[in-house]
Amino acid sequence: MRKKSFDVIIIGSGPAGIFSALELAEEGMKVLIIERGEELQKRKCPALAKQIPCIRCPRCAITSGFGGAGAFSDGKVTLSSDVGGNLREFVSAEELDKLFDVVTEKLLGFGAPKRIFGTDVKEIDRIYFEAQKYGIELVKSRVLHMGTDKGFEVLLNMRQALREKNVDIHSREMVEDLIVGDHRIHGVKSTKGEYVSKYVIMAPGRSGAEWAFRMCQKYGIVTDTNPVDIGLRLELPFEVLKHLTDTLYEPKLVYYSKSFDDRVRTFCVNPHGVVVPEMTEDVVTVNGHSFTYPVSDYTNLAILVSTRFTEPFKDPVSYGKSIARLANLLTGSVIIQRYGDLKLGRRSTEERIRKSIVKPTYRGAVPGDLSFALPYRYLNSIKEMLDQLDRLAPGVADDGNLLYGVEVKFYSARIKVTKEFEVENVKNLFTVGDGAGITRGLSQAAISGIMAARAILRRS
Repeated sequence: MRKKSFDVIIIGSGPAGIFSALELAEEGMKVLIIERGEELQKRKCPALAKQIPCIRCPRCAITSGFGGAGAFSDGKVTLSSDVGGNLREFVSAEELDKLFDVVTEKLLGFGAPKRIFGTDVKEIDRIYFEAQKYGIELVKSRVLHMGTDKGFEVLLNMRQALREKNVDIHSREMVEDLIVGDHRIHGVKSTKGEYVSKYVIMAPGRSGAEWAFRMCQKYGIVTDTNPVDIGLRLELPFEVLKHLTDTLYEPKLVYYSKSFDDRVRTFCVNPHGVVVPEMTEDVVTVNGHSFTYPVSDYTNLAILVSTRFTEPFKDPVSYGKSIARLANLLTGSVIIQRYGDLKLGRRSTEERIRKSIVKPTYRGAVPGDLSFALPYRYLNSIKEMLDQLDRLAPGVADDGNLLYGVEVKFYSARIKVTKEFEVENVKNLFTVGDGAGITRGLSQAAISGIMAARAILRRS
């Protein structure tokens, strides 16, 4: 039987895959996207809908499917080269700013809200200098916030645009292997057949990081270790951080712990948002969502500790998953604990959670003791950060605030690529986005997809 042939095959339909497909299809290229998850409209999390512990679906609807792991996040597009990836190693600051504009214009064209946070220079400078008093650095950045609901609409419009450009999208199909010969890519093998193509773009996203690493090991593709971010998600009254979120939407704050000199940072701040579970491979972790309208009286955010391992250890993803598995082992799900209980060294109970002024937005979390899952080093650094944040925003370290765990951000092994995102020892094989360990968020993932697509177009 004759194998189906395409100009370009893209593995994964997250931001990197979608933006590369749009770029290629606009120039008339015949493109196939292979996605192991569901189509966007079919991505439904039963645990979230029923507010029960994660039931470990074969394909996690939150992390896999069209739109990638960020499809049901709060749709924050960070427009800064200081956070979200390493693209300044590939292009100049001026060119990167132009590419941020390209991504913004495309998103606005597909229906994203027009408001950009982080443009009030005077107020941002005031917050910046105030934070410095407490040993905290504010990373200045502009943010386009779509919201979970509006982000869904934007992705639907993108899906329709790809359909109109005759891009083939195969959902619920897993790429099992690459077809490589004479150090050149020739196509892919999937659970449903083989496809031939001169060019392949690997864009598997965070949930496909382990698969990408296996492919690298099999074909001798050079990788380097990335840091792993491990921590907790804090839920607190909205008013506590209002003076920061009204201006910045997502205040990106960095602190170095006194005890271990670890880099501790805030991440994925969700004003008026909700806490949600998500599954990566076989482990359940925690995340947060927010919408264009208030869905709770609380704000949730991650407090993460970054660790970069050195020789001989080379598998930070497995390390992060082992900690998440331990939390899963203790409760079978996400652990929830009052901050006051954590400080007293006792587990939270349903009764203690009910007494908290903050009511959990994810009721499927199970009361427990996070100190049994997180190493002392991480907990101590997180407590230090919360104490300092409490000085910047009184109420952050209140005993009644809730902590959910474990939150782990898997950045995978960083695949060694050229300036055009082509792997060095397999001709015409490109890799982009979070799954390649190059980016850490929607905007830079999208830009890496655009850059790889343009490199292919220059060769065609």
